[in-house]
Amino acid sequence: MAMRRIPSRALQTIVMGTGGVLAAAALADNQSWLDRHFLPLFFYAREKILFQESLIRLFIGLAGLGIIFLGGPAAGRLARRMPARGIVAVSVRIILAMGLALAAAEFFLARKFVYAAAEAVNEEPHRRPDPLLGWTFVAGRKGQATVGGRNIVYTLDALGYRVGEADAAVNTDIPTILFTGESIMAGYGLNWDESIPAQVGTQLNMQSANMAVFGYATDQSYLRLKAELPRFRHPVAVVSLFTPALFVRNLGDDRPYLDSNLDWHRAVHRWRLSAMFRFLIPYHSDAEIERGIQATRAMLAATAALARERHAIALVVDPQFGPEGPVERMLRQRILDESAISYVRVDLDPSWRLQGDLHPSPRAAEVIAAAIAQRLGSH
Repeated sequence: MAMRRIPSRALQTIVMGTGGVLAAAALADNQSWLDRHFLPLFFYAREKILFQESLIRLFIGLAGLGIIFLGGPAAGRLARRMPARGIVAVSVRIILAMGLALAAAEFFLARKFVYAAAEAVNEEPHRRPDPLLGWTFVAGRKGQATVGGRNIVYTLDALGYRVGEADAAVNTDIPTILFTGESIMAGYGLNWDESIPAQVGTQLNMQSANMAVFGYATDQSYLRLKAELPRFRHPVAVVSLFTPALFVRNLGDDRPYLDSNLDWHRAVHRWRLSAMFRFLIPYHSDAEIERGIQATRAMLAATAALARERHAIALVVDPQFGPEGPVERMLRQRILDESAISYVRVDLDPSWRLQGDLHPSPRAAEVIAAAIAQRLGSH
């Protein structure tokens, strides 16, 4: 009997200890800890994030208590009724079944899973793979999409810049304001004349070149600018976009990326299950976030240096919907203020978003464009 009670107690202790760890984690993961390690997302309302985090903490806490008060005693009773050899056999079967399930999931995900979500090519404007940047728009084509109940036309010239009409290619020989960035700057859900670059160009009576690409991080925007800037004989200004709520994108390594020394690295393609787990639970350590801060500072500084080398104005626009959270404030101060990067912060009403989408509405784009035009006009 003594030989049977020992594994019974051991198994019960292991199970109850697991529950205790879960319960303790639910208590330890307060809002401050969550804010520090699960960064804000521009395209996901903070209210929803807070609600989901509360639900997850509640679920983990209840699961831990359930394991302690129900799972532990049940494991003890099972161990007393079953010989140690039987417990080992059951454990082996469970581990084997889990291994087969994981292998099958990995096999099927390999057929569907895209590492960097923005690489998807089944939406307008169409994208193509790029060995240096990860992806770019398909140049020289016109496409349409329905966003927020509106028909949106995306037209790309032969260089891959967004333009108003197919025959309105960017002229690289005349004075031009260059715009880099991602979907906000590219004008997702906005027709050409509503986009930020188009409005700034109209207000300053100057050509704009919109080289932004959906899904880009700061390093991708910098690399595209570095490649495209030499085309222009008279660049007047380089306007890029950075907002703390998009900072998490700069931590991605599932696409080609730059480090804080501006050294280029190939994309890291992990097991699909691991990549999906990181996507569903986007935890970031303090060290990872600090590396991201240093890298982002270096990229924005390098962007400004490229502009100054061509005697152009360098400006960063920081759109902020609603109140600025503590983590967003910390990122803005560390990245923009402490680096003395020239930027204009634009406060936006949270309601100025596209219908059914969190991208800026035409009204928000108008306010952002006016702020940029005012800053550039003062120079």
